[in-house]
Amino acid sequence: MKALEDKILSEGTVLPGGILKVGSFLNQQLDVQFLREVGEEIARLFRSDNVTKVMTLEASGIAIATLAALSLGVPAVIVKKHASSNQSKEVYSAEIASFTHQNTYTAAVAKEYLHATDRILIVDDFLACGNAIRGMKKMISDAGATLVGCAVAIEKKFQGGGDELRAEGLRVESLAMVESMTDDSLTFTHA
Repeated sequence: MKALEDKILSEGTVLPGGILKVGSFLNQQLDVQFLREVGEEIARLFRSDNVTKVMTLEASGIAIATLAALSLGVPAVIVKKHASSNQSKEVYSAEIASFTHQNTYTAAVAKEYLHATDRILIVDDFLACGNAIRGMKKMISDAGATLVGCAVAIEKKFQGGGDELRAEGLRVESLAMVESMTDDSLTFTHA
């Protein structure tokens, strides 16, 4: 998505350690009008897949997942990173290692929100190593639901997660694919 690449170049910042900061429009301050276009593009890519729910991991993916779900006319399911007192005790869960936060946590979604008849689209803001997607993929499998694919705003292709997921047979659609990053530049690639 050329508009997303342009937005990354004009508003993004590369931080040491392979971190791309896009907080001004994607995950800290939200450019809602622009993200609506992102959600519509994701919906366009998966419209013929009969998606019944969009799933994402809290918190950064919630905005684009919600807008993609809105465009598809389906609910958005949010996977929680931390247990809370208002969460059901009956959950599907998975251990997920976070590249950005350098920790591992148990993510969970209440069983009442995933059913064997569901056709799930995973949506997230970033794809680096693929750990979050693998965790959500496990939960979907545990529920007996169908995973139709995954859509991410930004794939850090140089970290290999997207290629590994594709090699495992998962359809991965990335709206912007960062081929490489240095402290003062980044380059995109197109699939």
